Amino acid sequence: MKVGFIGLGNVGSKLAGSLLRNGFDLTVLDRKPDLVANFTARGAGGADSAAALMRNNDVVITCLPSPAASAEVMTEMLPEVGPGKTWLEMSTTDEAEIRRLAALVTQKGGAAVDCPVSGGCHRADTGNISIFAGCDRETFERVLPLLTRLGRRVLHTGPVGTASTLKVMTNYLATANLLTCCEALVTMKAAGMDLATTYEAMKISSGTSFVHETESQLILNGSRDVSFTMDLILKDIGLFQTIAERNDVPLELSPMIIDIMKDGQARYGERANSDDIIRRLEDATGLSILADGFPAELIDDEPEAPGYEVVPPGVTRPVAAE
Repeated sequence: MKVGFIGLGNVGSKLAGSLLRNGFDLTVLDRKPDLVANFTARGAGGADSAAALMRNNDVVITCLPSPAASAEVMTEMLPEVGPGKTWLEMSTTDEAEIRRLAALVTQKGGAAVDCPVSGGCHRADTGNISIFAGCDRETFERVLPLLTRLGRRVLHTGPVGTASTLKVMTNYLATANLLTCCEALVTMKAAGMDLATTYEAMKISSGTSFVHETESQLILNGSRDVSFTMDLILKDIGLFQTIAERNDVPLELSPMIIDIMKDGQARYGERANSDDIIRRLEDATGLSILADGFPAELIDDEPEAPGYEVVPPGVTRPVAAE
């Protein structure tokens, strides 16, 4: 299987690195030549265009910052799509847009997989990230060997569009978790509690979360760099709000979270680190939310291992013949 990869940003570079590390025939493309050069120096090929990447590879993966960027790349690749070609969209995107683009791919005889990831850059770097895959079952089984090298836990979510729907939901939850962690840490500091002890109390309690156990450490260290920015947060939670509005769900917390993140962006910059949102409360209270002993960056210490399909309760899958 020859694989092309477009988009070597914070997440994309880690995913492409997993493919290279695991021996895939990989060709990469990015607008930044230095990012491409880093991969070609390690044995990957480089492409001149998205069209050439689709023409010369069996599978092309895109991991881009916006639905508009994905649409632009797919427009260039579409003339090269045909039978035997598969497009994996690993960007976080709008479910209506991925369905539109996937239909164009299908009309040309190719296959499309709605394939976002979740778990953070540190887990993408080790091949331990989780992957959602929306497509027909036959296509899923064909790309599963590839997905289980990119990630640890792979969930077939249903047809194209379902993976992106679930992905923006999880990013909404992560953002809500981040804001509640910020409020908890600042309130405990104001109440005179030791912040390292507060961190551990949260971690071992019913109030813990993946976000707390990762991002709270970066907040307390002061680096606050989770390789994710406020503009991306607003894109993702905006997509979630759009899903709710399309389905006539009168959300109450979601609009408040959007307003808080917009205020943070206005104060600290469009591309400010998402964890900088705690500064709003630090500024309001005059408190500094820092503690010794916490890391400046997240490192995934789980050993890399082949991934596997996660099967939801009540769903049966045929057992592969040995």
